[in-house]
Amino acid sequence: MEELAINGGPRAAEPLEVPEWPQLNDASKRYVEESLESGDWCRNSGGEFCDRLEEEFAVYHDAAHAIAVANGTVAIELALRACGVQPGDEVIVPSYSFIASASAVPAVGGVPRFVDIDVETYNIDLDHLEEVITDRTVGIVGVHFGGYPMDMDRLTDIVEDNDLFLIEDAAHAQGSEWRGEKVGTFGDFGTFSFQESKSLPSGEGGIVVTDDDVLADRARLMHNIGRRQGATGYYHYHLASNRRLSELQAALALGQLEKLDAENEARERNERVLLDELESIDGIHTKPRDNRVTARGYCVENFRYDAEAFDGLSREQFIQALNAEGVPVGEGYEMPLYRQPAFYRNEVARFLPADAEIPDYPNLHLPGVEEICRTNVAYSHRMLLADEAGIRSVADAIRKVQAKASELLSD
Repeated sequence: MEELAINGGPRAAEPLEVPEWPQLNDASKRYVEESLESGDWCRNSGGEFCDRLEEEFAVYHDAAHAIAVANGTVAIELALRACGVQPGDEVIVPSYSFIASASAVPAVGGVPRFVDIDVETYNIDLDHLEEVITDRTVGIVGVHFGGYPMDMDRLTDIVEDNDLFLIEDAAHAQGSEWRGEKVGTFGDFGTFSFQESKSLPSGEGGIVVTDDDVLADRARLMHNIGRRQGATGYYHYHLASNRRLSELQAALALGQLEKLDAENEARERNERVLLDELESIDGIHTKPRDNRVTARGYCVENFRYDAEAFDGLSREQFIQALNAEGVPVGEGYEMPLYRQPAFYRNEVARFLPADAEIPDYPNLHLPGVEEICRTNVAYSHRMLLADEAGIRSVADAIRKVQAKASELLSD
C-alpha cells in the first residue's frame, strides 16, 4: 500500500471533489433581483417573498402555518415564548447540539435540564428523558441531529403522557421524514435554520411551523413587535421583539427550497454508498438504518471512531491523517453543552428569577454525550454531493489510514 499522504504519499481521496457551499441557483438569483428592483426590502414595506416562503414552506411540510424569522436561534426562542414558558419553568434540552438548542431556554427565563444522548443516533436518550422529567418540567426541545429523525413514535407518547409541549429543533433536518411525515410537524412547533451552512441556506434566517391556530397567532404577534398579522402601523398588542425575516433573505431561501429535494435525494443515494463501505471497516460505527426514516435531510453527518481498531491511533491523529488524504472531516462539537462557559451559574442566573433552582451544569456527567465527544468524527452534507467515485474514495482513505496506523504511532 502507498505511503500515507501526511508522510508525503499520494492522496487516497484524490477523486473526492467536494462542491463549494452555498450554491446560487437561477431561481434564487431571479427572486433576489425581483425583490431588489421592487424596493420592498423590509417585509412591512409590502413585499411578497416572506409571504411566498411561508406559504410554500408550509405546503412542503403539510403544515397549517409557517412564520419566517431572522434566524434559527430566535425561531426556538419564539416557539418557547408562544408555548407560554414562564420564569423558572424547566425545559428539557439535548446535551449535544449547537448551543441555541439549550441557550434559548434561559433567554426566555426558563431553566434548561440536560438529557443524555443516544450514542447510536446522536439524538436524545429517551430512557434518560423519562428519568429527567419532574413536576416542574413544562416542555422539551428535541433536535433531529444531523437530520436523523428522533424516534417520534416513542417521543410523542412521552410528551402526551406527561402533558408537555414539544419543540422540534429541525435546523439540521430540512426534508427529513418519519413514516412519511416531515419532521417539525409532530410537536407543537418545528423550528428551522437557513444559516449559510445549512442545506437550505439564505445566509441567515429561519422559520417556525405549527398546525395549532392559537400558537400560530401568538407567534405572529410576537415576531412582529406585537403587531397583528399584516399590520404596519403603530398599534402593538404585546411587548415583543422584532424577529422578522427580510424580503431579500426570503427571496434567496425561496429559490433554495426549489432545489432541496433533488439535492437531498443525491445526498441520500451517496450516503447509502458510503454506509455500505464504512460498515465493513472495523472501528467505524455509523448510525443505524431505520425503515421508519423515510427521507433524510442533512447538515452535518457523523460516525464514531474506535481507536483500538486503529492500533490505538488517537482520534486527533486519525482526523489529521484523513484530512491529508483529502477527506474533510473534523471533531464536530467539542464538548457537551453543559460544559460550555455560557452555562456557568453566574451566566445563567442573570436570566432567571432569584429563587430559581439552577443545576450545577459544569459538574454534570452524562455518559452518552461524553462518549460522543471523545469518538465523534463529523463531515458536512456537501461532501455527500460529490460523485460516487469520490464517495468511495473516502472509505479507501480510511482503510489506508487503518493499514498504516502503526507508522503514525511510531513517528
